[in-house]
Amino acid sequence: MTPDEVRDLGWEQPDIVFVSGDAYVDHPSFANALLGRVLESHGFKVAMLCQPDWKNADAWRAMGRPRLFYAVSGGNMDSMINHYTANKKRRNQDAYSPGGEIGLRPDRATPVYAQRCREAFSDVPVVIGGVEASLRRIAHYDYWSDTVKPSMLVTSKADLCGFGMGERQIVEIARRLDRGLSIRDCRDLRGVAYLLGKKDVLPEHAFERPIGAPVRATRELPAFEAVQQDLEAFSDMTRILHQETNPQNGVRLVQPHGDRLLVVNPPDLALSTPELDALYDLPYTRMSHPSYRKPIPADAMIRDSVTIMRGCFGGCTFCSITMHQGNAIQSRSEESVLNEVRTMAAEPGFSGVVSDLGGPTANMYRMRCTKPEVEAICRRASCVHPKVCKLLDTSHDATKNLMRKAREVPGIKKVHIASGIRMDLARFDDEYLEDLARHHVGGHLKVAPEHASDEVLEHMKKPATATFDHFAERFAAASKRAGKEQYLVPYYIASHPGSGVAEMIELAQYLKAAGYKPRQVQDFIPAPMDIATCMYHTGLDPMTMKPVTTVKKLRDRKVQRALMQYFAPENYFTVRKALIDAGRQDLIGSGPECLIPAKAPKEALAAQKGASQPHGSNRSKSSGKGYRQTARSPRKKTRGPAFPNDRSQG
Repeated sequence: MTPDEVRDLGWEQPDIVFVSGDAYVDHPSFANALLGRVLESHGFKVAMLCQPDWKNADAWRAMGRPRLFYAVSGGNMDSMINHYTANKKRRNQDAYSPGGEIGLRPDRATPVYAQRCREAFSDVPVVIGGVEASLRRIAHYDYWSDTVKPSMLVTSKADLCGFGMGERQIVEIARRLDRGLSIRDCRDLRGVAYLLGKKDVLPEHAFERPIGAPVRATRELPAFEAVQQDLEAFSDMTRILHQETNPQNGVRLVQPHGDRLLVVNPPDLALSTPELDALYDLPYTRMSHPSYRKPIPADAMIRDSVTIMRGCFGGCTFCSITMHQGNAIQSRSEESVLNEVRTMAAEPGFSGVVSDLGGPTANMYRMRCTKPEVEAICRRASCVHPKVCKLLDTSHDATKNLMRKAREVPGIKKVHIASGIRMDLARFDDEYLEDLARHHVGGHLKVAPEHASDEVLEHMKKPATATFDHFAERFAAASKRAGKEQYLVPYYIASHPGSGVAEMIELAQYLKAAGYKPRQVQDFIPAPMDIATCMYHTGLDPMTMKPVTTVKKLRDRKVQRALMQYFAPENYFTVRKALIDAGRQDLIGSGPECLIPAKAPKEALAAQKGASQPHGSNRSKSSGKGYRQTARSPRKKTRGPAFPNDRSQG
């Protein structure tokens, strides 16, 4: 972690210097720890340059010249999403920094770090990776500048981009360079992208494929200059990209960038269970580096959690998980997970509570296609939309067994399932829901219905509202049978493509009828390469080329947020105007279905007055006292404790 530690180990120089925008936490949920431990397990000397001062290259030189290469990542989150809200306002905390301090990484950290690598030692290869580079491997729409930007390989001038989770790629790159090969000799790897030189010829590479998968030609994406200017070309690029996400049949993509050609190899194949076990069985200390004097918020949140799987076959249009982790579920063995739980239980000071046993979606553990020969040629973007595929193994038996054995480990008092579950899968197994309600919910269970409008849900590739209603009734009944008062924490998104004022009014009516009062609003952020981002930028669904209504102006996004929190006094006048403009005066008054009263409450008038006062005055807060999230029951409405929306990027 420091030059002194490098010297204390007796190293003449590190083999790889890993540059990261995150503080160092030696826990497998943090990419820099996992990749560093993997490289170490293969005999390589790894130095961690975490959150360095990027204003000059001094910190890079202090670690010494890497013998093999620099590995550069912006961190566990995209640096722009880490820094800015959907309203493009600066966030006041960085969960991956000591004390939550902001400003310890630059905007668009990956290219900045890569440039400093070049300044420090110009002849050392630079490999970029992580979420930020992975989601910017081709030309992409950048929400914060409202422009289409080129591949991050152009802006970073890196030699290679390793996209996806990257364990296989980073180890193989290290091995090849260690054998004396050059970084150009790594261009045949799956899961890497690179720029050809002006005079280079596109090489021929044969990528390993499962038996039965077709061999198909390289596909060309519309050129960077075309997608900059032409919305239909941008939509075509997005559609082709998402058609080639299955690593078993996805092909190599190329995209002209001026006089150079971007080459994107097929995604890496899914890791086997033994391969995944080997990653998570490494000797992590599960602690942040001792040099930090302040706690790291993400460390406290994740320390007592256990990852059991990765990947997602949901195909939600606003989610980046599939583009980074893949759509195939990769699961650890039961024994590997239980060994980690036993290790935690034996740690001094452990509370006995496992904060989460899950992954992107906790109840997708061990779910795969029942016919591998079909999976090898399948090109569906989602296994569960528009309906659950009949070939998908939806059994929860492995999940139930794992949950039961984990809670029976000596020293374990409680095992929470906090990473959220997929409702349309949980409905297939009543016993799973009973186990969940009786043993694994700490008062609240996260679910993601996302909206109440069928049209918006279709744009999201999410199940209809009836699925959530049915699940909510069954969860309430299961909790009652368990003798527990428990609540669902539903997540909803404002300003998603397809969602206008009418759709948000529909959502507000649904929330009122259901008894939900969201304390915080999740506002749609167009992340690079997502299908929903393409809809936002182009006004077209790239899969159908049909028009989609989008909301771009900040004042219109404010209206959608206010409608979701129609009950908050500070939103009264915004909601009232929206209802009048939409011709929905019937929702203003004292009737049981009305969203707001005809007369402005005193709190609303006070909030309006406070908002008009000069900057620095005592303004009312958006999550006003007394406005808490209520819980849903199938027959009556009861009030539950506040529970903030803490969902972060995948």
